[in-house]
Amino acid sequence: MDIETLYEALRKVQEAKGYYFNKDKDRTFELLENLIINKDRYGYMACPCRLASGDRESDKDIICPCVYREPDVEEYGSCYCNLYVSQEWNDEKIPHDYVPERRPPEKVRF
Repeated sequence: MDIETLYEALRKVQEAKGYYFNKDKDRTFELLENLIINKDRYGYMACPCRLASGDRESDKDIICPCVYREPDVEEYGSCYCNLYVSQEWNDEKIPHDYVPERRPPEKVRF
């Protein structure tokens, strides 16, 4: 799958849920490219901003869109990666604060 196809497919589904891609298309396409790389590498689209273990069960919380996206966007207007954002975030009606990592330390493997 190419980046543009992934962008359009996800955009339609996620915008209907109230999640928008970051208006910075360079950033968005870079993240989408890394999702495709992770899909090729692991067989699933692990979050490009976190270290995946390669074990789908262990990584199920960080398969994009990750389980942390909803609380991140609700609280900060953006997910951890800044891939998915609220309309207010894109419209610069809310500050672009740093989104802290919500993934528990015991899930992070090196």
